[in-house]
Amino acid sequence: MHPLRSLILAAAGNDVIRRLVATAPVSRDVVRRFVAGETTADAIEVTKSLVDKGLTVTLDYLGEDTTDSGLAEQTVQAYLELLDGLRRDGLARSAEVSVKLSAVGQALDEGLAIENAARICARAQECGTTVTLDMEDHTTTDSTLRVLAQLRASWPWVGAVVQAYLRRTEEDCSRLATEGSRVRLCKGAYAEPAQVAFPDPHDVDRSYVRCANALLRGEGFPMFATHDPSLVEIVEARAEVLDRKPGSFEFQMLYGIRPDEQLRLAGLGHTVRVYVPYGVQWYGYLMRRLAERPANTAFFLRALVSRK
Repeated sequence: MHPLRSLILAAAGNDVIRRLVATAPVSRDVVRRFVAGETTADAIEVTKSLVDKGLTVTLDYLGEDTTDSGLAEQTVQAYLELLDGLRRDGLARSAEVSVKLSAVGQALDEGLAIENAARICARAQECGTTVTLDMEDHTTTDSTLRVLAQLRASWPWVGAVVQAYLRRTEEDCSRLATEGSRVRLCKGAYAEPAQVAFPDPHDVDRSYVRCANALLRGEGFPMFATHDPSLVEIVEARAEVLDRKPGSFEFQMLYGIRPDEQLRLAGLGHTVRVYVPYGVQWYGYLMRRLAERPANTAFFLRALVSRK
């Protein structure tokens, strides 16, 4: 693992650093590059601006590793409010939601997570949009896929997420690439042991390409989450070879990262979905984004100490 990435991931669990970032005078402006804000209204406002540019959106209410049923219920209520807001403002056709099962009770009880996620899926269907289940660290992978299968029995459009850095993912892609299945492929952003994940970034890239091929050859709807220019080019080339037209797959990128590339791809006719996080629990998310792309760290640190 890149030494800077290891350092950033360690900082994600450091309360002293968290307080420094949260209380620094310019932190709010810096975080706004990567996070839509803390409220539903903030999320709706950013969604409108992106949709007006020809992009689509998936919204993540930040929070994870919930070990309190009351907090899990708060997360569910936040998603229900968000979905109602998307319907009210005519955004449901262009924006969906991404849900971390650990935020709705997975660590407490898998059955509770299924129940809570089902409530979100039911409201999403009422509002005319969809849900994608985010994937977290490898210890939750099997549980998340079990929950996915349960939810898809009622809502077959529920999206899955797979992570290219896990050694198991190519096989998971082949199994999930069935008709009607929505599957997001990302590299992965958690610190994982070498027994289950590729430690070398080049091996992760190679795995990503193998997984992309499996998804493009399948009958599902692939969603390629990457900012890597080389991987974007490879996906475009493989899609052309496999006769996948724009609209039969999509690119996904994080809010605040490569916005010009998002617009370029949309201008070529591709569906581009922007992953937009919001909520008060932004610190862990921000640290993982910096760890994924350590070049962002210099930008963040410069802004953090700036007096402007």
